Amino acid sequence: MATHRREGVEKAGEIRLKDTTGRWMILTTVLGSSMAMLDSTVVNVALPRIGRDLDTDLAALQWTVNAYMITLAGLILLGGALGDRFGRRRVFVIGVIWFAVASLACGLAPNDIVLIAARALQGVGGALLTPGSLALIQSGFHPDDRAKAVGLWSGLGGVGAAIGPFVGGWLVDGPGWRWVFFLNVPLALVCVPVALRHVPESRDTSVPEGVRAGADGRRRFDVLGAVLGALALALVTYALIEAPNDGASPVVIGAAVAGVVLGAVFVRVERRRTDPMLPLSIFSSRLFTSVNLVTFCVYAALGGFMFLAAIQLQVVAGYSALGAGTALLPTTLLMLLFSAKSGELGQRIGPRVPLTVGPLIAAAGMLLMLRVGPGASYLTDVLPAVALLGVGLVTMVAPLTATVLASVDAGKAGLASGINNAAARAAGLVAVAALPLLARMTPEAYRSAPEFEAAFRRAMPMCAGLLVAGAALAWWQVRRPADDPALKRSEPRTSCAVGAPGLEPEPDR
Repeated sequence: MATHRREGVEKAGEIRLKDTTGRWMILTTVLGSSMAMLDSTVVNVALPRIGRDLDTDLAALQWTVNAYMITLAGLILLGGALGDRFGRRRVFVIGVIWFAVASLACGLAPNDIVLIAARALQGVGGALLTPGSLALIQSGFHPDDRAKAVGLWSGLGGVGAAIGPFVGGWLVDGPGWRWVFFLNVPLALVCVPVALRHVPESRDTSVPEGVRAGADGRRRFDVLGAVLGALALALVTYALIEAPNDGASPVVIGAAVAGVVLGAVFVRVERRRTDPMLPLSIFSSRLFTSVNLVTFCVYAALGGFMFLAAIQLQVVAGYSALGAGTALLPTTLLMLLFSAKSGELGQRIGPRVPLTVGPLIAAAGMLLMLRVGPGASYLTDVLPAVALLGVGLVTMVAPLTATVLASVDAGKAGLASGINNAAARAAGLVAVAALPLLARMTPEAYRSAPEFEAAFRRAMPMCAGLLVAGAALAWWQVRRPADDPALKRSEPRTSCAVGAPGLEPEPDR
């Protein structure tokens, strides 16, 4: 057994896409990450039915989405560090199993309280499996194939997210919304044995960021940082969601202030600890910092859009759950067909143009959604909007992911992936919590077509504005990875075409 593990580790960094192992690795990581991505979108289509069946208000539906996002965003950095230390495949597999068990609990939930609690547990599993899936690709594939592998992972994983509304609609209109969660169990039953049999283990052999050796020689993790981050997100989210119900009550204001204070404490703790979960030194790379800010803008817009559009199509336009999910299929098809090519294009011309043009195209698609109202025609109103949104996503998603990983040493792939995923999930979390407040939605808005339509028309320009801000930031700050002074100092021995550092960088002198 020990020999087998050693051979598996030696294969890391040498796997080619044409190899059987490479194909198994793509299948496994896409299946695992798709569970988390699929669940993030499939639930949106089911929200109106969940609300009616469990007799909940809009705030409970927001919590159904955000309970998952809070634990995912708050713990995903720790998940990346755990994978780097104990083995990315091992932590990935544990995350897949955890996620499947929590999904089963969601499907069996008798009321909204149990559902929200089970969704929070789902987020813990997602925090373990999500960074591991991408880190396995970054550390496992040969540098010459790494960019294309990341493009395939982004595209196929994005398909998992995009196909979610269609699958969710079919399940909601068929066996019921609970099967939206039961779906993850068979996916896990396929993913886990394939990962254990075909995917080689990899880890960071140095002491990873977020870990330190104590006096007893054991490695320790920044649990305090993870708790502070999750609590800060939870308190801010609570204030934003409950504000429409309670207004500027002492509880709402207190939660908002406490969340901001804990966020500041989190930053202070991470700056002073010798074992930070979020080592602030990683932000010395201007490219890494800039791309994560772009990520926040883009995924805040997408998170808000996916939450509101699924309800708009059903409550206002009169679509069934399946019809609402099917309406978004063009986005799926475009990502399936062109994401890998987009990754190769970003490799050739650099990330600046794709990360500028992509958000602008997506913003135009969101603005076209303003034409979707009662009795909207699919061909003339919905299709142009979702097709344009799909073109924008195809243009930016693969280059965005590749650039994040290319901006740090490969030994910190799990950490970089965790930070970027945390930025994306936190962005969606804030958007789902804040947009109904900013658009002046009442707790019962999703039960009234005229009221929800008016709020939707106020929210879509806000989402488009976030995308425009991301495009402006990308044009102003994003350059090729080789232009980043922080990366020049690390002097990697090998690099792939997109500038991803080699697996064995020179030690700092």
